[in-house]
Amino acid sequence: MKCHKIVGFAVVLVMVSAFVFASGDAERATTQADATVGNEAPMLAARVAAGELPPLEQRIPLNPKLTNEIPARHLEGGQLEIGRYGGTLRVVASAVDWNPDLFLMFNEPLLNTPGALGEEVYPNIVESFELNDDSTVFTFRLREGLRWSDGELVTTEDIRFTVEDVLFNRELTPIFPHWLRAGSQATAAPMNLVVVDDYTFRIEFESPYGRFPIQLALTSWRGYTELLKPSHYLKAYHADYTDVADMEADIRQAGFEPGEWYNLFHDKDVVNWDLTRPKAIGFPSLQPFVMVRASESASEFERNPYYFKVDAAGNQLPYIDRVQNRVVQDSESSTMDVIAGNVDFMREDTALNEMPLYREHAERGGYVAHALEMHVDPTSISLNQTYNDPVWREVVRNVQFRRALNMAIDRQQINDAIYFNFGSMPELVPSEFNPAEAERILDSIGMTRGSDGYRIGPDGRIFEIPFEVASHAVDIIPVTEMVTEMWEAIGIRTTMRTIDTALRGQREAANELKATVLWNVQPMWRSGGWLDFRPTSREGRLWWQWYSTDGSEGEEPPEYVKRLYDLGELIMTVYPGTPEDNAYFEEIYQIHYDNVIMMPIVERVLQPLVVNADIGNVPIGGTAVAVDIGGEQLFFRSAGDN
Repeated sequence: MKCHKIVGFAVVLVMVSAFVFASGDAERATTQADATVGNEAPMLAARVAAGELPPLEQRIPLNPKLTNEIPARHLEGGQLEIGRYGGTLRVVASAVDWNPDLFLMFNEPLLNTPGALGEEVYPNIVESFELNDDSTVFTFRLREGLRWSDGELVTTEDIRFTVEDVLFNRELTPIFPHWLRAGSQATAAPMNLVVVDDYTFRIEFESPYGRFPIQLALTSWRGYTELLKPSHYLKAYHADYTDVADMEADIRQAGFEPGEWYNLFHDKDVVNWDLTRPKAIGFPSLQPFVMVRASESASEFERNPYYFKVDAAGNQLPYIDRVQNRVVQDSESSTMDVIAGNVDFMREDTALNEMPLYREHAERGGYVAHALEMHVDPTSISLNQTYNDPVWREVVRNVQFRRALNMAIDRQQINDAIYFNFGSMPELVPSEFNPAEAERILDSIGMTRGSDGYRIGPDGRIFEIPFEVASHAVDIIPVTEMVTEMWEAIGIRTTMRTIDTALRGQREAANELKATVLWNVQPMWRSGGWLDFRPTSREGRLWWQWYSTDGSEGEEPPEYVKRLYDLGELIMTVYPGTPEDNAYFEEIYQIHYDNVIMMPIVERVLQPLVVNADIGNVPIGGTAVAVDIGGEQLFFRSAGDN
């Protein structure tokens, strides 16, 4: 049996503002230290002088958030600098309406966990939160004076509207979210909301939910939008507040059938995944930048004048005035723009195999290229075991076949060629490279070679693995090409087709992908922030449907997969790092090791971060993704537009 090292979860009590995952406390509470009001951006001061905006003290909460998204230990000098206002941040993306770096930079959760580490949880949009001794009752207080980007106050009416009128409305939410049931269990009762006053509310569960704060702070990058919506804006599109007859013109214009007010509501609502999409223009938000213009080739964002965060001197954030996002063809095009000096910030589309190129052109391009920790396993192979082909299913559901494929991957060669030996061999699956044994296993399960050297499936035909991958990151295609050659060497016909990122997502959702390569968030599993140790659409679309619909759709999975789904629910009830929690994760890793459900290539890889050399408050340690999350803290050292 493979032995996996259990990593303890840090338990620290910070008196000012840290919620701690620690058992035995009668009550645990967090609150944000008082922050004073300082300066504001000149572009906003000019609007105040012109009478277009109220003064700063009327635009931010009485107790604004003192920013802490980047752990001090990851910053040069051990603390954030007080920045200066101005500048336009130039970024690029390969999708018309999607930029992962900007999504994370703009996304605001109710709580936050500095560095995206899950070690500590702090108030973010809320001013404070408390929980009882068995983690069944969570009490939150909103920041008094917090305002939407259109200037309207945020109160518990927005919470009440979101929970009672959206989440509990069957027309708007046919399936109540698992994560808002006790312990994230599909069979548990939904949360209960108690509104105490204009700023205080409680969320109650019928049984312990120890990881609920992590759900709010980190899981799925969900942000505030699933529990907090601008009721003053959305009530105009809700049948409980506006006569459907009065909405018919908007319903028709949106392309829906008469009476489909619920579709109109979703069309008008902007959830966190829509933050970089054109529908966000004009929608009230709490993010640091709001979209003001969008086209097929570019989009532009400006600072939110009502943003609720300040620096240590009380200066309203963000420091940067504008963000310009330009659409490029693919990640390779992004790299060309970087070395030409046309990009100020890029993380998502970088890759270690391009690091020599980044650094060669850094001085001429006016940027620096850091190597920080990656929060994901960058490339992981998935074979869809529920693809609608009986021959395919028979073969890929045989664990011996998956073990043979896994054993035929020369990970060290890929690590050297693509990741400059900055990755380590995976512990999630056996990492031994033994092509001779892989061939023996294939022979033993009846997949012998035909006259042309390719192995034959149970239907008497050549068995083929057709990879369909998108250029989500520049390492995905070369890694897939190397794996294709390695599997061909053991007689498995393997092909690779490169498709558009949007098409790849559509084909996955339609259960039309047999094999693909994408990242996996294994490094974040233990925090409970991500549960993709459970097979989802890439490994078994119909299994995931079965689980997510409580068995009403999809296909019942085998026992080991059901156990992973069960374990995903069990860890939600306990605190990270407890003996019970560690035992659950030991079992999770053992199931993966024994069954080779997914095949990560390498683990604990570094990730390049390319940033304009003039930008301050860039971390020199920690995870690269945390730099996105702390984007409001970035500033141009030179005055004015860059």
